[in-house]
Amino acid sequence: MDERPIYLDYNATTPVLPEVVDAMLPYLREHFGNPSSSHVYGRRAQAAVDHARERVAGLIGCDANEIIFTSGGTEANNLAIRGVTEARADRRAVVTTVIEHPATAQPCAWLERHGWRVARVGVDREGRARAEEARAAVDATTALVTVMHSNNETGVLQPITELAYIARDRGAVMHTDAAQSVGKVPVHVRELGVDLLSIAGHKLYAPKGVGALYVRPGTPLQPFVLGAGHEHGLRPGTENVACIVGLGVACELASQDLDKRAACMQRLRDELWERLAAQVPGLGLNGDPVRRLPNTLSVRFPGASGNELLAGATAVAASTGSACHAGHESAPGVILAMGVAEAEALGTVRLTLGRGTTDDDVSHSADALIGSWRRIQSKRR
Repeated sequence: MDERPIYLDYNATTPVLPEVVDAMLPYLREHFGNPSSSHVYGRRAQAAVDHARERVAGLIGCDANEIIFTSGGTEANNLAIRGVTEARADRRAVVTTVIEHPATAQPCAWLERHGWRVARVGVDREGRARAEEARAAVDATTALVTVMHSNNETGVLQPITELAYIARDRGAVMHTDAAQSVGKVPVHVRELGVDLLSIAGHKLYAPKGVGALYVRPGTPLQPFVLGAGHEHGLRPGTENVACIVGLGVACELASQDLDKRAACMQRLRDELWERLAAQVPGLGLNGDPVRRLPNTLSVRFPGASGNELLAGATAVAASTGSACHAGHESAPGVILAMGVAEAEALGTVRLTLGRGTTDDDVSHSADALIGSWRRIQSKRR
C-alpha cells in the first residue's frame, strides 16, 4: 500500500489540485452556512455557490443560470435521461449508442424495462458513432438522443454536433455526457447544439461527489428526486457548498490553460505510443488516431491479456476495461463494438495522462510495460 507507481489512470479519476483544496477549506471550517438561509451565514454560502456557477458556465460557454449542481456525472446523466423522458412521455423512444458509460447505459436499460423503445447506434472501426444509423433511428417518437462526448476507454470524440442537428430536426432533446471531455478539450454547448450536458468534478481535478448539468432554457425536464426547490427545483437537497466551490475553481483553472495543457498531454501521449510501438511488434491502437482526447492512449498488446500485462508492470497504475468473472477474463465491450476480435481485444490497456505526468514518467512506464510484455512472451515460447 506504500508503493507509488506511476499514475496513468487519469480517466478514472484525478487528484484534487492544491488551489482547489485551498478554496474549499474555508467552507469546511468557518463558512458553514446553508445557502437557503437568509442571514449572513447563508448569504455568504449562496454567494460562493453563485460564483462557482459562473465559473462552471464560463468553461462550457453558457449562462450561469443554465448550470444545475449535482453529486456527480452519474446523477447528472440520470437527471437528464429520466428527467426528459418523464417530461416527454408522449414520445416513448430513446436513441443512444453501444459504447456508453454505465451512467448512461443503465438509465436507458431501466427505461427499456418500463416500456420504452431504446435504439443503440453502433460505431465504426475507429470507435465513432455511425451518424447515418442515428439518422435512421431518430423519428417522431424519439424523446431523447443521449451520446457521450468522448469515450472513456478510447478517448474517441463523438460527432455530437451532427447528432444534435439530427435530434433537433426531429423534435428530440439532445444530451451528451461530457465527463471525460470537459477540462481536456474545448467544450462549448452553443457550438455543439446540445440541450443538456453532464460534468463530473473528479475528472477535472475537483473533488469526488460533485458535478453539474447544463440545461438549455426551455428544455423539458422533470426532477427524479423529490424534495425542496433547490437548483431551480430540479435537484433538491442542500448544496454541497465546499465541493461546489472546488468545482468552480477547477473549471476556472482549466479554462486558463486548456490549450497549453492539451498540447502537453498530446505530446507525451504520442511519445508513449512511439516508445511502445517501437519495441512491441504488432501493437494495435484502439480508436481514431486523431479525433480523440489528447491524454488518452488505448492500445492492444499482442499475445497477452491487459490484466496479465499490468500485473507484471507494477511500476504503472493503469486500467484495462476488461472484466474478470470466476477466473474468466472478458474483453472490453467498447473495443469489441469496434469490430476487434476478442482475442486481440483482451490485450487492451488504457493509459491516460494528466497534469502530473512527466517525460520521465512516460519513459519509465514504457520500459515497465515493454518488460512485462517480453516476460509474458518468453514464458509462452
